[in-house]
Amino acid sequence: MTDTYISPFSEGRRSSWIRLRTLILLRWAAIFGQISAIFIAIGYFNLQIELLLCLIAIGVSIAANIGAMFVFPGNKRLSETQNMLMILFDVLQLGFLLYLTGGLQNPFSILLLAPVAVSASVLTLRSTIVLGGSAIVIATVLSLYHIPLTTIDGLLLGIPDIFIFGNWIAIVIALIFLSVYSRWITSEMNAMGDALLATQMALSREQKLTDLGGVVAAAAHELGTPLATIKLTSAELMEELQGQPELYEDAELIKKQADRCRDILRSMGRVGKSDKHLRSAPISEIIREAAEPHTKRGIKIESSFLGRDEAEVAQPIVFRHPEIIHGLRNLMQNAVDFSRSKVLINVVWSKDALRIEILDDGPGFPVGILSRIGDPFMGTRRSENTIGDRPGYEGMGLGLFIAKTLLERTGAELTFANDRDAYQDNAAAINNVGAVVTVAWQRSKIEQPIGALGKNQTLKI
Repeated sequence: MTDTYISPFSEGRRSSWIRLRTLILLRWAAIFGQISAIFIAIGYFNLQIELLLCLIAIGVSIAANIGAMFVFPGNKRLSETQNMLMILFDVLQLGFLLYLTGGLQNPFSILLLAPVAVSASVLTLRSTIVLGGSAIVIATVLSLYHIPLTTIDGLLLGIPDIFIFGNWIAIVIALIFLSVYSRWITSEMNAMGDALLATQMALSREQKLTDLGGVVAAAAHELGTPLATIKLTSAELMEELQGQPELYEDAELIKKQADRCRDILRSMGRVGKSDKHLRSAPISEIIREAAEPHTKRGIKIESSFLGRDEAEVAQPIVFRHPEIIHGLRNLMQNAVDFSRSKVLINVVWSKDALRIEILDDGPGFPVGILSRIGDPFMGTRRSENTIGDRPGYEGMGLGLFIAKTLLERTGAELTFANDRDAYQDNAAAINNVGAVVTVAWQRSKIEQPIGALGKNQTLKI
């Protein structure tokens, strides 16, 4: 059984993010605009308008706002249905006002777009379809039935039917376009936000593990002396209590438990103290640490290290950043997941650069998505050919996104490719090269500078 991942940015959760106070303030702004437009039309343009009916429609909106303010707290988070009903009420109220003021001949008919665009950003697809369909129906009715605008002198204001039809077409197309556009962009942003949150959680976990290892190692070091004292004292007691079996057993038990505590602390603190010496390590150690969780999964993992030019002998000493270890670990996991039998990790460095190549003998990346690898929530190598080989594998594409994001934060450049042609060095080391992932750094960005550990301190005796 696998845990179901629920995105914190999913539609069902986003729709309950809107506070009632926000919609109330927006409605007050709309009410103020409606009242202003009506009285300007009457007082400045001398238009005859069904003032009483218009004021009744606006009054209903005012009453709804006041009622909501008194019945519910301002910080109430509305549910999906409540949000949809609130926006639907605004669409209907606006449609009724437009009916009283010229229908689609009224330039303010364009405001029918606003509620639908908002719903596409925060509500579910079902609610967006309901609101969009309602707006299209209202626009269609207004194009056929409305009270025309007239001046005080009785002059009928109107535009040709072809322009009314053009306004209707424009509103319908704008409704569909804005809804699709807003929903598409919002989905992209939410997917990226969700993926970045997952990346931050992974990095935070790796950082906590690193910090915990340092704390445990320091504790093991500090407790070493008292445990040694206990062990020495218990050994002396055992010699003195040879003739007293009961007391001898107690002293022996103390010695065994001290040995046990030593072994536990030694195993917990094998990573070492979190000091300057252990904040960096040879690149071979970084590779070993990143690959360690995948060494017992039935896939052979081989590493090769090659220096060039002046750097042919000395192996780079790089910082043990959690971003580097976790990012490389995710790339190796992806290679092991899709490999048939073998994964090769090739590390090459020169005086100025460091390059890590991770190759597997699997099916490789689908050509159609090579340019999109690293995007969140996109499975990279799931295909009909691999379903039978790896049943139950349902990757979301977060692994490579997390790896790419974390490694790029350290200054790395990642490239994803397929086949032997993309890999020139020691191509014979692995047969049937599938996917090739290359991670490259400038050494100055991740290598510990010479002398960074500081000067040795003189011991005072």
